[in-house]
Amino acid sequence: MPTLFTRIINGELPGRFVWKDDEVVAFMTIAPVKQGHVLVVPRQEIDHWIDMPEPLAHRVMTVSQIVGKAIEKAFSPERVGVMVAGLEVPHVHLHLIPIDAIADLDFSKQDRNPDPAQLDQAAEKVRAALREMGRKEVAA
Repeated sequence: MPTLFTRIINGELPGRFVWKDDEVVAFMTIAPVKQGHVLVVPRQEIDHWIDMPEPLAHRVMTVSQIVGKAIEKAFSPERVGVMVAGLEVPHVHLHLIPIDAIADLDFSKQDRNPDPAQLDQAAEKVRAALREMGRKEVAA
C-alpha cells in the first residue's frame, strides 16, 4: 500500500508543493511547528533515511539546502533547522523549520489545525523566494 506521502506526490491527496523534480519533492506540512515548516521527501518510498542509496541521500540534502535558503529568505529566522525523525510516516522526509531557538524544534508545539490560508501564504512565500533564486523546480 502506498504511503501517505506517495499518495500526496501522486496527487491522490492534496499537497502544497513548493518544489518538484524527478527525484525529490518538497511541500508544506499539515501540522507545522512554525509557519514555513516544509517537508522534503524523495519520490521513492524508503522507510528509513539510513537506507537511502547515497546518490538519493545527496539529492535529498541538496534540495533541503536549496529550500532551506528559500525559507531563510522568506521568513528571516535565526536558522533553518532540519530534523529527520521518520516515526509518523514510513517514508523518508526531512523537516525544515525556521527557528529562532532550539525550543522551536519541539514537535509537541505542532499546530494540528492550521489555518489553510496561512499554509497557502507560507507556501507562496517559499515559492517566491525559490523563483527569486532562479530555481526552475518551483512547483506551480
